[in-house]
Amino acid sequence: MKFLSINRRIWALLAVIIPLALLLIYVALRAGPLAPVPVTVTTVESRSIIPALFGTGRVEVRYTYLIGPTVAGRVKRVEVQVGDKVHAGQLLGEMDPVDFNDRVAAQEAAFKRAEAVVIVAEAQLSEASARKTYAENLADRYKQLLQDHAVSAEAVEDKRLERLVTEAGFTAARANLDAARQGLERIRSDREALIQQRANLRLIAPVSGLVAIRNADPGTTVVPGQSVVEVIDPASLWINVRFDQLSVAGLSAGLPVSIVLRSLNGLTFEGSVARLEPLADAVTEETLAKVTFDNLPKRLPPVGELAEVTVAMPALPAAPVVPNASVHRLDGRLGVWLIQRDELHFVPIKVGATDLDGWVQILEGLKVGERVVVYSQRALSSRSRVKVVEWLEGVSP
Repeated sequence: MKFLSINRRIWALLAVIIPLALLLIYVALRAGPLAPVPVTVTTVESRSIIPALFGTGRVEVRYTYLIGPTVAGRVKRVEVQVGDKVHAGQLLGEMDPVDFNDRVAAQEAAFKRAEAVVIVAEAQLSEASARKTYAENLADRYKQLLQDHAVSAEAVEDKRLERLVTEAGFTAARANLDAARQGLERIRSDREALIQQRANLRLIAPVSGLVAIRNADPGTTVVPGQSVVEVIDPASLWINVRFDQLSVAGLSAGLPVSIVLRSLNGLTFEGSVARLEPLADAVTEETLAKVTFDNLPKRLPPVGELAEVTVAMPALPAAPVVPNASVHRLDGRLGVWLIQRDELHFVPIKVGATDLDGWVQILEGLKVGERVVVYSQRALSSRSRVKVVEWLEGVSP
């Protein structure tokens, strides 16, 4: 009787435990850590992709003109403000001439005096030339008279000496004229240089453009090489773009680009790669390039504004492609999770170019038509069981 009572209790306990154990196993297999991992899959396709590069850069100007004096001095006035449009030849400001006007006046007086010296030297040369000619004629006449025995030899010798004296006087007068003319040229050069220096005190715009910086106000003392006003050429705007060195294969001058400026509400402008810089940034491991606009925006962006640049590369031949979300790195190897006969395998791959839509070209490791995992609810392993679903919560389909 006691044995039957014990058996009943055992069977009752088993009747409770067994269903609970089965329920626990069911829950573990369906929703617990042993449950299949929900994944989304895709089929390897063969398609041609258009690889593109994305980079960011800053708006810069190709030509900047630093306008300032060639000699040290004090700023007398500045006629323009930052943002003003100027035209070529416009007066932007002026330096204080100090004693330049007096120095130019002194050079003018010296020049006139040198001109007078030249006139005197020319007159002296004319007089010496006349005397020389007269002495030559007289000496020749006395030689003829000596042959006719009309004059003595001593008289002929006197006339010859007079001729030599007049020739020496003529040579000296000509040398004095040359020296006077050289002095006049030196003073003329000094005067023109001084006038040019005085003209350089007027700050003139060399080209039409926009005033970007005003470095000095009236009363400020500046030195040669220091700019008072900086003028930029708005037509020479371009963008200094940085690209990751790992993805610049095929980048070259002339490729078309799309430019998005932040200040213009995301409007896209067309352009092209002007050139690749010969020096890269070794710290950030980026390649630098210059990008120009095909047509400048009507409202010019400020210099220094950030811009987003997308370079369209030539289309590649059709090849197997997968979404870049399906590519993973496991134990230092790049690969994808391949589903074959409901089994999961990690397959190493060699990737090629990538486009901006997220497609990655597969050079080795996959064939067209094979199924690979794109997204999974949690990390996968070779022993993971998977369940294919249409989409995962929190992941865009």
